[in-house]
Amino acid sequence: MKPDSAHRRSWTLVVTLLLLVSGTVYAGLRFAGSPASAAATHPNIVFVLTDDLDEDVFAKDAGLQTLLTSQGTKFNKQFVELSLCCPSRTSTLRGQFAHNTGIFTNDAASGGGFQGVYNSGLESSTVATWLQGAGYRTGFFGKYLNGYPNGAPSSTYIPPGWTRWFSPNGGSPYSEYNYDVNDNGTTVHYGSTASDYGVDVISRKLSTFITNTTTSYPNKPFFTYVAPYIPHGPATPPARYQGVYAGAKAPRTPSFNEDDVSDKPAWIRSKAKLTQAQVDNIDTLYEKRRESLRAVTDLVQAAIDTLRAQGVLDNTYIVFTSDNGFHQGQHRLNSGKNTAYEEDLNVPLVIRGPGVPAGAVVNAFTLNVDLAPTFAELAGVTPPSFVDGRSLVPFLKGATPSPWRLAFLNEHAGPSTLNTNTQNNLLEPQDPGDAQALASGGAPVYVGLRAKPNTLGAHGALNYVAYDTGEHELYDLSADPDQLDNSYNNASLTLRQRLDAWVAKLKTASGQALRDAEENPPL
Repeated sequence: MKPDSAHRRSWTLVVTLLLLVSGTVYAGLRFAGSPASAAATHPNIVFVLTDDLDEDVFAKDAGLQTLLTSQGTKFNKQFVELSLCCPSRTSTLRGQFAHNTGIFTNDAASGGGFQGVYNSGLESSTVATWLQGAGYRTGFFGKYLNGYPNGAPSSTYIPPGWTRWFSPNGGSPYSEYNYDVNDNGTTVHYGSTASDYGVDVISRKLSTFITNTTTSYPNKPFFTYVAPYIPHGPATPPARYQGVYAGAKAPRTPSFNEDDVSDKPAWIRSKAKLTQAQVDNIDTLYEKRRESLRAVTDLVQAAIDTLRAQGVLDNTYIVFTSDNGFHQGQHRLNSGKNTAYEEDLNVPLVIRGPGVPAGAVVNAFTLNVDLAPTFAELAGVTPPSFVDGRSLVPFLKGATPSPWRLAFLNEHAGPSTLNTNTQNNLLEPQDPGDAQALASGGAPVYVGLRAKPNTLGAHGALNYVAYDTGEHELYDLSADPDQLDNSYNNASLTLRQRLDAWVAKLKTASGQALRDAEENPPL
């Protein structure tokens, strides 16, 4: 009996040692960056980027206010630095201003669009590659960059960094019907039935990705970039929402069809007042934009329902914003974007998720270039040094970082860039306002600056624009939020010089130097 007992003790010791060794090896493998370790410490992220959504239309959607604003933090001073789809989306992917990406336009002919991004190799380092490298499953669903996949090696090209890819590559995706999609390397056609409606298809694919990831890869966090084409024109609502806002009219802001534009630059002064027919068209589009957005609300609800059903809602950040704003009738402009006016640059941003204060409001200047570094920090990744933006994570914890930017740069490449290449119908249809600009003179090339109150000796928040024509606009947004009275001619020489000096510094800076310049007004 004693020898057998000793034998058993010896084997027990051997087994114990083996278990300890194997456990140490396993723990070491997990520590080395396996999906299991990433999931244990990092949250999921659902990023929803709408198309041409302005603050007014967002605020009027009761469903989005219930699902997002009341449950998270609203960033009231969220801006894009260039109000045009592809430049803004490129800045969102890379965390860089347009003067550092080199993408100022939507079309390849002027070096912009998807083809410009592809040819420049910008896709080699984006928020997708950073997070995928950190162990995240990454999924893209919807509109990518204008013109995709023109110029790529094939129509089923998938950019680096994406585990799951679902993006239109042909047909008419802006119409929400009759389009083709690159579905993870295979082109799939969607027709004209109710089930083919674009936003709903994206919603189903998103929910499936979340379900599959949490079921089949329970130890991997996920990042999804969800990009419906709504409410971009033609802003087709699904049948279930057609007519629900019948008779809705675009807001008659004080600047709507502005009477006196004598203080404005020539490109505005040259425009006649909008006709009744033009105003009617603005209202028709406004109604459709509100109705079509209801489908995006359904998408957000479905995503939340899926996250809750899979038990991961409490570990998921939901980030909702737009690639640019949208004007409808302000300053005699038809429906469109691509100006320095508030309606085009100030966009919605709401973030809800673990630890995010519900119902809170942030009034600090935040930008689309801040999204990539925010996602990077949430994922435990250090972003590349080329990134111009700054992380919003402190705000998600209820804290205001100090220091923070006091101003930021606006950029615009000029009216010749408004035409879009319609090859394969993949680039966005011409906005009525852009067509008007081409016919009667769009905004010339400009650089501009937004500055917080009590900066540069001015009491109010400033919007400054310097056109390459030698013309200028300057508005005290605290006293004149509708930008009715251009005060540049009455501004002191000192203020003008300091504005120009700040713009000059910002428009050539990048990375940490740019962030430093945002925090330090010229003396």
